[in-house]
Amino acid sequence: MDHPYHNLLKRQLKKVFGESFSIPDEWHSFIEAVNTAYHEFDVDRNMLERSLDLSSQELLQANSEMRVILDTLPDLFFRLSHDGVILDCKAGHSSDLYTMKEKIIGKRIDGIPIPEIKEKFQDAIHRIQETSSSISIEYSLMFGKNEYFYEVRFLPLLDNQIIAIIRNVTDQKQAAEAIRETQRRLADIIEFLPDATLVIDRESRVIAWNRAIESMTGIKAEEMLGKGNYEYALPFYGDRRPILIDLVLHPDLGREKLYTTLQRKGDVIIGETFTPALAPGNVHVSATASALRGSKGEIVGAIECIRNNTDRRNMEERLQRAEKMESLGVLAGGVAHDLNNVLGVLVGYSELLVREVSEESRTKKYAENILRGGERAAAIIQDLLTMARRGVSVSETVNLNRIVADSFKTPEFELVKSRHPDILFRSQVEKDLFNIKGSPVHLSKMLMNLLSNAAESINGTGVVSVATENRYVDVPLPGYENTREGEYAVLTVTDTGAGISPADIGRIFEPFYTKKIMGRSGTGLGLAVVWGTIKDHGGYIDVRTEKDRGSTFALYFPVTRDALSQSDRALSESEYRGRGESILIVDDVEEQRLLATTILEGLHYRVAAVASGEDAVEYLKTNPADLVVLDMIMDPGIDGLETYRRILKIRPRQKAIIVSGFARTERVSKAQELGAGEYVMKPYVIGKIGMAVRRELERM
Repeated sequence: MDHPYHNLLKRQLKKVFGESFSIPDEWHSFIEAVNTAYHEFDVDRNMLERSLDLSSQELLQANSEMRVILDTLPDLFFRLSHDGVILDCKAGHSSDLYTMKEKIIGKRIDGIPIPEIKEKFQDAIHRIQETSSSISIEYSLMFGKNEYFYEVRFLPLLDNQIIAIIRNVTDQKQAAEAIRETQRRLADIIEFLPDATLVIDRESRVIAWNRAIESMTGIKAEEMLGKGNYEYALPFYGDRRPILIDLVLHPDLGREKLYTTLQRKGDVIIGETFTPALAPGNVHVSATASALRGSKGEIVGAIECIRNNTDRRNMEERLQRAEKMESLGVLAGGVAHDLNNVLGVLVGYSELLVREVSEESRTKKYAENILRGGERAAAIIQDLLTMARRGVSVSETVNLNRIVADSFKTPEFELVKSRHPDILFRSQVEKDLFNIKGSPVHLSKMLMNLLSNAAESINGTGVVSVATENRYVDVPLPGYENTREGEYAVLTVTDTGAGISPADIGRIFEPFYTKKIMGRSGTGLGLAVVWGTIKDHGGYIDVRTEKDRGSTFALYFPVTRDALSQSDRALSESEYRGRGESILIVDDVEEQRLLATTILEGLHYRVAAVASGEDAVEYLKTNPADLVVLDMIMDPGIDGLETYRRILKIRPRQKAIIVSGFARTERVSKAQELGAGEYVMKPYVIGKIGMAVRRELERM
């Protein structure tokens, strides 16, 4: 098919030589070469029309004008003979070549003083002589520190002549390279994103599948790139279906409802859902998908970043559970004492009635039912108090092996065994188990609850195993992102029961959430008590369960290097009696000040008392004291830590002990770091406060 320039040239030739002029066959190659050259290099058609729309009388002038036009173009032209002699050249915008023009015309191509391109030119000439077809080559030259790129088009002309059109394409090359570099950087960014990331094109074919998504799904990029037809959904859902990235390109309200949460903001969709096909199954993920647009704003694809937030979701559930426990603790702490008083009367009098009424009387059965109901209610209140207790004293050094051994000897354990005669209970403990700081009473109650729950989960014959071991933890435990690294003593209770269903696993630690029959199999607070105890001891709990294959509760307790606590021996008053030393008591509660004053004066100390930290500082400015007994929490005014800081400014070596009605806090530890001595828990006990004062006074 003729090109516009081709037709234009033929018309002008007939105009010059007459309509009867027949273009020789050998001229067609020349016309085609000129047409091709100018068409490929986008020469202005108007210029060509102007140069060709001439009469025969103006042909000479037209040739001159054509020369001017060609010289103004940016491209460099060489006209060569068949044997490579330079017949003519057009300098373009190269001033250097323009000055060399007269020197190179008539020279062979191998005489060009640019050795980098000589061989390429010679090879092109040989090829065009052999094929009589156009040839394109590229080359680059270094000028100083800069590299320039050129594109050369060789075209055969009449009389075996050749025209070479050279264009500087440095800008285009650099622009193309910049685009490629941007694409490489983008690909690198996607590849090393920490979130699992995939990119699809407009036809929903995968064009990027990064390392994180390889790790998440187990599918390599080479297996997924180029795939369409929703194949990228298979690793997540097990079937081909639109996912979040598809909803960006094709909104679907029906599909959007399958997500647990979904928000759309322009081209961006944020969603959360469960993915049943991802190992280990039922993994909860959050994802962000966004449309990708071209330079004209058209959608060219989409990208989706996926994050496994199962642990975060578990943490949120644990936090919500902890908040429920705290709320219940506040309630229990407020009413349990009064309820126990009421139940004490109910249980006591019903028991008296059972003793006094004859066996034949119907009243005896009524009294027995009241007694059993009262005992069950009392058990619930006791569990509430255990669960709600915060700041449990865990200062005693204990060993979990001893807790296990003692628990297997209790009447409570014998009762569990009698109710489940077909279940084998066994223990396997580590010989050199680390000690922990704990409360033996609460640890024993916790273990009995776990044993009872394990037995209840087994229908018929089965095994309940208790084990202890030392374990070093250096990775976060499930559900605990901030697990402290270190050594732990681990208590594990395993059963061969029915397991816990996914619907129940998230609620087993909630108070009164139970599948048992209330009043027959427990109070519904057993695992809530376990949760409260592990929290009080600064530990962690990891639950593993599988349907019809049982459950494992692993409890992690921070270890201590302290030796096992010994039974407290009776202290002689002579061991903590004072010798006339001066004591300053600082407490905001008058009754506490009077009590402490009475105790210490009875131990032969000289005692002064003030009601606030500010008063203590003023007192010590003019009155020395051998020891300050300092309450940690005082309201209003400054607390014990701030009081001790101000005291040290006026008396840098002042001795002090800390007392409080609350659990040990970080501020207590900071006061001890500043130099304060022992920490004594209220209420005041004569021997306890007396020994603490004596030890601090004698401490060097």
